[in-house]
Amino acid sequence: MPDFSRPTPSLLGRGSWPEVRRIADVLRKETIGGVLLLAGALVALLWANSPWSDRYHALTELTVGPAALHLDLSLVTWAADGLLAIFFFVAGLELKREFVAGDLRDPRRAAVPVAAAVGGVIVPAVCYLLVNWGGAAKGWAVPTATDIAFALAVLAVVGRSLPAALRTFLLTLAVVDDLLAIVIIAVFYTAHLSVLPLLAALIPLAAFTALVQRRVRSWWLLLPLAFATWSLVHASGVHATVAGVLLGFAVPVLTPAEDHSGPGLAEHFEHRFRPISAGIAVPIFALFSAGVTIGGLDGLGSALSDPAAIGIMVGLIVGKPIGVLSATWLIARFTRARIDAGLAWIDMAGLAVLAGVGFTVSLLIGELAFGIGSDREDHVKIAVLSGSLVAALLASLVLLARNRTYRHLRAEEQVDRDGDEIPDVYQQVERTREEPGVG
Repeated sequence: MPDFSRPTPSLLGRGSWPEVRRIADVLRKETIGGVLLLAGALVALLWANSPWSDRYHALTELTVGPAALHLDLSLVTWAADGLLAIFFFVAGLELKREFVAGDLRDPRRAAVPVAAAVGGVIVPAVCYLLVNWGGAAKGWAVPTATDIAFALAVLAVVGRSLPAALRTFLLTLAVVDDLLAIVIIAVFYTAHLSVLPLLAALIPLAAFTALVQRRVRSWWLLLPLAFATWSLVHASGVHATVAGVLLGFAVPVLTPAEDHSGPGLAEHFEHRFRPISAGIAVPIFALFSAGVTIGGLDGLGSALSDPAAIGIMVGLIVGKPIGVLSATWLIARFTRARIDAGLAWIDMAGLAVLAGVGFTVSLLIGELAFGIGSDREDHVKIAVLSGSLVAALLASLVLLARNRTYRHLRAEEQVDRDGDEIPDVYQQVERTREEPGVG
């Protein structure tokens, strides 16, 4: 018989107050990172289309690093393989924390953003392949990624009054999306696999894992092991950013009950490395990767008429919203869940369109699919930039209108009548979860 003691599950319900505070802190850092990312991309575009474009390309192709270790790489490769490993390390920490100690440890709450992320990967890929069937099919994964920093920067500008549940949903969707992207990179964009370096990478990874499991925080022990893991994964032919995710997953989230030394190790590393990821790694990657010589209107038209570019734009602008929204609707349909009180499906539609902002990881996959320096790579960059801009503008139109609607709700979420620094609505959430038969 059905269990009537359990409440009807809700989509995008309010999370716990500690999680809302943590997400707000993450969003502040990622929003600043998004502004810096956009600044880096703008500088790259202006520089690459200026009379000094030769200097820009010479800088990106400058080779540095120890040749004896086969790490004499161009600066653009260091940005893509090295700096983005930090980005994926933070994404791994965030995702593990959400599912181990965050609100998403409840499978019913986790199902929605996970399903939305999966739908947001499958449908854009299908859209791309429909346009490029028999052609440039190897670029199918380019429109599957959502850029965390870029999307959250847009949301911060146009949606300051939107409910916290919507911002949490977008952040979780983007992080899961990044994990799916790294799996795609590892499986489909590893051209030559060297087994011995890959097996050797397990040694420093195991040592790193053993130390962090013992709550060791000494950088002089952990950083050399992390670098050794990264360099061996790089030597194996698997994209080196995979090492970042593996290292992030190795870090424990929970703190033993007898340990009163402060936050858990995952939270400690996240506080340390998120500013580096959002404020340094991603903006520098944008500076080295977004610079493409457009060549005026004729060059823009030529680039956007490339079937690969058309497939990317269709995937980002059409495929992403359809994939995210349809997956969310299916979850609601089969679990009989309802949108939380005060929210509407138009809110989901706005977030689904915003998920089409694919920048950092889309550029990375474009480089892996078509090769750095190829003619089609420039077309891919123009398509990713154009598609992301259109998605951001369309989402802004929807979310700005909804933002005005939610101004009163934001005021309600800040009411604290008993002076305990926890808004009353979140105390009600906690009481509801603690009632017998709930959750």
